[in-house]
Amino acid sequence: MGVRPDGVFVDATVGDGGHALSFLRASSPQGRVCGIDLDPRSLVRAQQRLVSFGVRFTPVLGSYAEMVSLVQGAWGVEARADGVLLDLGISSRQVDATGFGFSFQRDEPLDMRFDPEANIPTAADIVNHWSRDDLTAVIREYGEEPRAAAIAAAIVRQRPVGTTGALASLVAGVLGRRAAGGSGRRGGRRPARTHPATRTFQALRIAVNDELNTLSAGLEAAVELLAPQGRVAVISYHSLEDRLVKNFLAREAAQCLCPPGLPVCVCQHRPRLSLVNRRIIRPGAEEVAANPRSRSARLRVAQRLAEQGGTEN
Repeated sequence: MGVRPDGVFVDATVGDGGHALSFLRASSPQGRVCGIDLDPRSLVRAQQRLVSFGVRFTPVLGSYAEMVSLVQGAWGVEARADGVLLDLGISSRQVDATGFGFSFQRDEPLDMRFDPEANIPTAADIVNHWSRDDLTAVIREYGEEPRAAAIAAAIVRQRPVGTTGALASLVAGVLGRRAAGGSGRRGGRRPARTHPATRTFQALRIAVNDELNTLSAGLEAAVELLAPQGRVAVISYHSLEDRLVKNFLAREAAQCLCPPGLPVCVCQHRPRLSLVNRRIIRPGAEEVAANPRSRSARLRVAQRLAEQGGTEN
């Protein structure tokens, strides 16, 4: 990310503050970090963890889709960031802790909202009220689940389904107790076995929080907020997110968006980014050994170009 001592950074998914802590240490003594999160419980933990940094850390409750207004509301309308980080998905604490309804590791109410106060349908609302066709579509599209139709039919037959445990058992009954994903081998090792309900839970979480539309808006906001030569880094954990990030960054780095075959460019597109890494960066073996949940992480980084002419300063 190129952290410098006087830099201004946005951790747009601050969680418990781990990445923000690294930014604050690396940008000492004057660097500042704005930490954004939709989950007020996470924001409280981040504040507690980073209290020793005083005014160098600014916590803000809200969605990273609105990071421009959130950051400028906290730091002033002229505020620009030298770096923006988006670490997508759910945190380990949200998986491990009770009350979120994200995990099939325990039996609790199906919720899956990042913001527990948000007036949006919960996973239980979707499971128990959406049509079989709509359930099939969301599980297939957002979960990339080949047997989405069979799972949706089983859900409709067994309604009401009110808890994570009940849903996980239902999906396991349809799919069997085999691994839910990670076909083939990578690096000579078999992929970690996962619960059969993993893809269905992922699909519901994405639907509840409208994650893909939020990500599209968040990427646009990040580019708008960056200062020239500032960098945006995005860590994604599944192919839907990564594909969206890859396509967005490639489009913003392209010199022309015209259809192939046109003799001259007519789109008047001006690139706003340059790609720092054209291939995804994956965690090393040591990191995966220390944190097995990082095994599916994919990092992409891009740099903001100058405001005029589409070239770097």
